[in-house]
Amino acid sequence: MEYTCKDFKVGKCEGEKIVDGETMPLVLNPIEPNNKNDINSLLEYLENNKDWFDDMITKNSAVLLRGFDVKNAQNFNDIVEVFGWEDIRYVGPAPRTHIYKRVWTANEGPLSEFIYYHHEMVLIKEFPKKVILYCEIPPPEGGETPFVPSFRVTERMIEEFPEAVEEIEKKGLKYTFSAPSKNDQGSMRGRGWEDAFGTSDPIEAEKRAKALGMEMEWLPNGGVKTILGPRCLTKVFDGRKGRRMWFNTLVGMYGKDISSAMMFDGTEIPQNIVKRCEEIIEEESIQFKWQKGDVLFLDNWATLHGRRPSLPPRKVLVATCK
Repeated sequence: MEYTCKDFKVGKCEGEKIVDGETMPLVLNPIEPNNKNDINSLLEYLENNKDWFDDMITKNSAVLLRGFDVKNAQNFNDIVEVFGWEDIRYVGPAPRTHIYKRVWTANEGPLSEFIYYHHEMVLIKEFPKKVILYCEIPPPEGGETPFVPSFRVTERMIEEFPEAVEEIEKKGLKYTFSAPSKNDQGSMRGRGWEDAFGTSDPIEAEKRAKALGMEMEWLPNGGVKTILGPRCLTKVFDGRKGRRMWFNTLVGMYGKDISSAMMFDGTEIPQNIVKRCEEIIEEESIQFKWQKGDVLFLDNWATLHGRRPSLPPRKVLVATCK
């Protein structure tokens, strides 16, 4: 599979890495800077190269469109829709606002907080294949969206903790998460259950939660605790070289005030293992600085992603696709 395409030029960005022979992210620029970089030309290029572009996302796990004149949410939505990928509704704790058609804000929790690495909607039965991010206002400092080739985490955890990985894989993971009734914009996990499930009816919420593979316990304050499991530790997806992806949110939910992660039989996972996994994920992370108009395509089956603390303003929009 070749990188070459007559409508795009392969570029570079600060922070890119070569991982197992693949450039992450693969940066695609206009063939001629400041010429034919308008949104209509970009849409034409994408329309003409849909299959090739999709292959590049799978091959490199991340593709960054840079140097094109993507002005706003409407332009971004047009880019998303040109591929014909089916939309998938976000279900999760992050507070988000609908902007335009398939476009939402990314997590609106406080910019001062680090959003930990995760595969989008990893705990839900149906999760997106692609997460697409658009930078409308780049942050003056910080605010990167680092991502991690998930298979590298699995490889290194097996090297260091083969018996623990085997045990967790065999037993599966159990997660719990508490959510308020109404949205709390002061928390990066402050999405209320009414918004998350699209209803204020507890019976209907339970029905929708069950369809997503969750059990629910109602709390005295009107909030809810969701219980999920068993869930996998790693997962292998077709077309990705048989790689075992670290397809879980063990580190992100372990021992937090509103969440927990343990083996499905209730066995606690040793803290030193979780701590070392956290270090490995950070060591394998890929960082790049947002520029205005950037559009980043992430293979959600192959990459974890997060958000660095940021100075305001920062405006990154998101769309999720099957």
